[in-house]
Amino acid sequence: MLDFPRWKITSILVLLAALMALAIPSFFSEDQTKAWGWIPHPRINLGLDLAGGSYLLLEADTADLINQRVEQKRDEVAAAMKRANPKIDIGDISTRDGKVTFMLRDVTQVDAAREQLQALTTGAGLTGQRDWNIEVVDGTRFVMTPTQAGIDQQINQAMGDATEVVRKRIDELGTKEPTIVRQGNSRIVVQVPGLQDPQALKQLLGKTAKLEFKLVDETATDPAQLAQGIAPVGSQVLPYPSSPSRFIAVKRAVMITGDQLINAQQSNNPQTNQAEVVITFDSQGGKKFARVTQANVNHPFAIILDGQVLSAPNINEPILGGTASISGSFTVASANELAIALRSGKLPVALKVIEERTVGPDLGADSIHAGIKASIIAVILVIAFMLVTYGRFGIYANFAVVINVVVIMGVLAVLNGTLTLPGIAGFVLTIGTAVDANVLINERIREEQRRGRSVIQSIELGYKEASRTIFEANATHAISGIIMLLLGSGPVKGFAVVLLIGIATSVFTAVTFTRMLVVLWVRRTRPSHLNI
Repeated sequence: MLDFPRWKITSILVLLAALMALAIPSFFSEDQTKAWGWIPHPRINLGLDLAGGSYLLLEADTADLINQRVEQKRDEVAAAMKRANPKIDIGDISTRDGKVTFMLRDVTQVDAAREQLQALTTGAGLTGQRDWNIEVVDGTRFVMTPTQAGIDQQINQAMGDATEVVRKRIDELGTKEPTIVRQGNSRIVVQVPGLQDPQALKQLLGKTAKLEFKLVDETATDPAQLAQGIAPVGSQVLPYPSSPSRFIAVKRAVMITGDQLINAQQSNNPQTNQAEVVITFDSQGGKKFARVTQANVNHPFAIILDGQVLSAPNINEPILGGTASISGSFTVASANELAIALRSGKLPVALKVIEERTVGPDLGADSIHAGIKASIIAVILVIAFMLVTYGRFGIYANFAVVINVVVIMGVLAVLNGTLTLPGIAGFVLTIGTAVDANVLINERIREEQRRGRSVIQSIELGYKEASRTIFEANATHAISGIIMLLLGSGPVKGFAVVLLIGIATSVFTAVTFTRMLVVLWVRRTRPSHLNI
């Protein structure tokens, strides 16, 4: 029992002191801690319910995603028939009713066409189905219909990609500890603590950021026809967002897309000082952009974002450096938002906001004050109870409780954790249960004394027998906490994090730390009887 080496005592004290020191920056404001210079100042982040912020519930436009998929399949079918050897002649391809339909001009090519189409389908996960059904009607008409398994797989993949794009865009804002989780099959919950401007967040996340460069169809010059959406074959009419009554016809064929971007930055035009976005292509994109601009000098091309023309400058000379600028009616803020959206990639599916809330910091301040008040009351009552019930051993337990509270804060700060309202509840709960271990130990020591054991034997057996029960009880708590951490989200996860940290620190302080204090007291005083 008394064999408690000095190195062990020093290690315990140094560890606890270090963890308690890490909690100190959380008691100061960020401006104050920035002035500390090189001194580490980890902080506990406050969740949306404590710091205030923005909450958005986004829903994917799955109908548009399915339409895109059908349109894409139409292009794949046309390319496959043209690429076949010998070429397969087909009529116009229809995408009506969500199906890809076309007719063969030569009935002898049915098997060849089916073989080409079969290569365009894949398995839909583990369902055993293909993602498209292929039917031949009336001998020459092919109908490709997306299967439900294929649609579900497409939506699931698109939502996974969209969640990552949303995460990248919010990370670019420099916010701390945003919560971005999928809800159901087609929704994403976004919580950004500290951000009080949901409008800016909506604009950023509302952009699909599908960037395309297309040549302008210079043969379409009649404004009346353009206003009616009439364009030559192979072209399409698009609007200008800066001038809703203005339209322009562009070639359907895409020169280059934003998929080959490697960077986008907000900048100012050196001649006009207007805000713009400078983009940089990767090596393949740069070569392609140079090749296209070389072949179309003195012709205009349109820069199109999400189906709307931002600008249509003239190609005065080949653009060879792999870098281009996007101009339009930008402010510095909107140009920066576009740069962030382009850097994070395009959304695979359009997202619309179906619910938004702004949580004010006042509610969080009230919660913090209530939590601090509850914690102080809990600590005082626990300290009073332990002191009255167990005397000196109660004082040791109280030391452990107070140190445990500060150590939890230090660990949370090191982990860059987020404290939420449920986290505060977990905090108060941890305080209440932290003394359970000492109650068990002290009661065991009392029992051993009643059996006539000596002081040393009572303390040794008390700690030994109670420790086993303490570890087993906390192991079951930890399992519950781990499950909540893995399967929960948002507030549930915040509660689980505080609970798990509290379990680890309370066991250490209640068992190891108090035992060290008891050993030091016994060594010094050699008591003949325990007043416990």
